[in-house]
Amino acid sequence: MKIFNYYPSNPKKLDPELEKRIFFHSMIIPAAFIFAFWMVELSEQLLETSFVRVGIYPLHLKGLPGIFLSPFIHSGFNHLMSNSVPFFILMFALIYFYRRISYRIFFMLYFLSGLSVWLAGREAWHIGASGVVYAMAAFHFVSGIIRNDVRLLTLSVVVVFLYGGLIWGVFPIDPRISWEGHLWGAVSGVVLAFYYRQYIIRREKFDWEEEQEEETAAGDTPVVTQEPGQSSAENPGEIKNEEQQNSRNGKDSA
Repeated sequence: MKIFNYYPSNPKKLDPELEKRIFFHSMIIPAAFIFAFWMVELSEQLLETSFVRVGIYPLHLKGLPGIFLSPFIHSGFNHLMSNSVPFFILMFALIYFYRRISYRIFFMLYFLSGLSVWLAGREAWHIGASGVVYAMAAFHFVSGIIRNDVRLLTLSVVVVFLYGGLIWGVFPIDPRISWEGHLWGAVSGVVLAFYYRQYIIRREKFDWEEEQEEETAAGDTPVVTQEPGQSSAENPGEIKNEEQQNSRNGKDSA
């Protein structure tokens, strides 16, 4: 997309109007996914039916479509609500910060988390968008560590807070929960974070970061010690040469 061709080399000289367009653009696709999630759940409730069988059923052909469809299926409104908010926040951040490659990263996270469950999950129907949520959360968190980016780290911590038991979800505590989807989603996020570690996210540094760099630079400045009685001339070698010249002149005058 044309707006994603823009990524200023100097983050202090931004185009406010274009940044605003990118901001709103970054909300459109996450909002479309959330809308689709809710429409599917409303259809289930109104038709008094269940779409569970279009989820993932590991190592069976009937479960293959679920790699793409399972994130749209939820066990109820509580399940759907718990996934909607973190999904929106994390996907918005993915598009806004990673721009040109954001959709590639998202669909790789989406596909890998589903495929991993199909290959390594227990024999049961696995549904819900939580696997993709775990994938995006792990991707942002590890990327923030690799890049030392406070924004990404803060974002992931906020999501962990909003998402409640995000950490415990990767353990087989409750047999009704697809902990495999959570685990393999998180693994997919970590793998892609390292894979895209060379991608640079340009940003304006915070004041405290610039102060820290200035202090570091000042600490790296070499200090020249001066012996007592030594001349303050820039080049001690010049002192020696001057003394030698005076000595030579003295001999000549004698």
